[in-house]
Amino acid sequence: MSLRAFEVLGHALAGPADLPLETWVFIYGVALVLIISFVGLAIGWDRTVFQEDRWRPVRSSISRLLVNPVTETLCALLSVFLLGVTIWSGLNGTEAPDRNFALTFVFVTFWLGLVLLSVLFGDVFKPLNPWRAIGRATGGVFRLVAGQSAPAPFAYPERLGRWPAVVGLFAFVWLELVWGAGGFQTVGLTPHTVAVATLVYSAYTFVAMALFGTEKWIERGETFSVYFGMFASLAPLEVRDGKLGVRRVLSGATRWVSMPGSIALVLLTIGATTFDGASEGTLSGAIETVHGWFTDIGLSPIDAFRVTNTLFFLIVVGFVAAVFYGGIYGMHLVRSDLDDHRRSFTTAKLADLFAHAFIPIALAYLIAHYFSLFVFLEQAQFTFLLSDPLGDGSNFFGTADSGIDYSVLSANAIWYVQVGSLAVGHAIALALGHDRALRIYGDTRLATRSQYWMLALMITFTTLGLVLLSDANQ
Repeated sequence: MSLRAFEVLGHALAGPADLPLETWVFIYGVALVLIISFVGLAIGWDRTVFQEDRWRPVRSSISRLLVNPVTETLCALLSVFLLGVTIWSGLNGTEAPDRNFALTFVFVTFWLGLVLLSVLFGDVFKPLNPWRAIGRATGGVFRLVAGQSAPAPFAYPERLGRWPAVVGLFAFVWLELVWGAGGFQTVGLTPHTVAVATLVYSAYTFVAMALFGTEKWIERGETFSVYFGMFASLAPLEVRDGKLGVRRVLSGATRWVSMPGSIALVLLTIGATTFDGASEGTLSGAIETVHGWFTDIGLSPIDAFRVTNTLFFLIVVGFVAAVFYGGIYGMHLVRSDLDDHRRSFTTAKLADLFAHAFIPIALAYLIAHYFSLFVFLEQAQFTFLLSDPLGDGSNFFGTADSGIDYSVLSANAIWYVQVGSLAVGHAIALALGHDRALRIYGDTRLATRSQYWMLALMITFTTLGLVLLSDANQ
């Protein structure tokens, strides 16, 4: 890469110098909120809250009403039906992305809506997973015919952990943000492409389930089960051994980051959202410049754009990872008397111990960047797209002539939700980090000292989020 390339990249990552005064006020305000929260934690939080596993079952009548074979079968049938509708509408419907059921369903209702449901109600995707439903049904047929369950040919390698899910998540967001040339409203990502990608992913998932077992692959390797499960770890509800129970909200996150690939999934989620926001504002000039370089050497405009976006996507994810690991490494700089021979941790170990605190940040970034998109396009999903999934003039439910009411959210309301989600998400992250430090060091003073760099990390990510949002909205 030439010296000019490094100059362009450096200017882009430095961010805009002409942010509105209002944005700087919010940046300083949120930073002050985080500092006050940190002081409050140091003064008033002297015992762990989230480290213990305090799950308890709800009343058996309620549990049986919600968790039973009939409910699971209905959820399975619904999910398989929606998978079929997505493929059918993508292959046979209009190529206009805003009139086809497939794109809005995949990238809004499914991708964003299930995050919301997971945070509120726990792992709702498990009974709604169409690939799991098909795998279990196939296994049931085999048992009926053969009189025994089909043995998995291979044991799932423990060292793989959640890395297959990380690869799948990268492919999914790359399809939307890179192949789609900045979003599915452009010609780069068509309903047909989404349908084909769904078929390819389905075939890949079925093969993996056949090799390693349905439940094992769903738990470790299936992208969306692992992704939604990450957010479900924040929820107050959890099903164990077929029984619905409650636990302290956020406490599940302390045990979620427990296998290889978990940290990468959290950082990739933050990095993908960061890139989506940056590509629309802060990085747009640099992307245009590098795109010009690739077209000058002979690439077609669309290929040059995809190569450029892939490059910047990787850079942004790497930047987020560098900030995270830089902050984690910084904990060593304030250790001195914090560690004795029993408490000395490597950077990798500290990352494992504190990565769960960044799940709320991933959620905050998703809310901040996609809240308004979700509110607006869900109106389309359940009105004209539901009545006319192919975009061919059908009107199954009498709502095909409906539109999107953009007045339900004002620009100020959207901005306040964005700022509020970032502030709350990072404050929660501070609390989770402080709680884990109390468990490790067993002393409020030592725990507080160990978290100085965590506070710096939270302020850095908050500032980054607000800068990207402000720059994209200009």
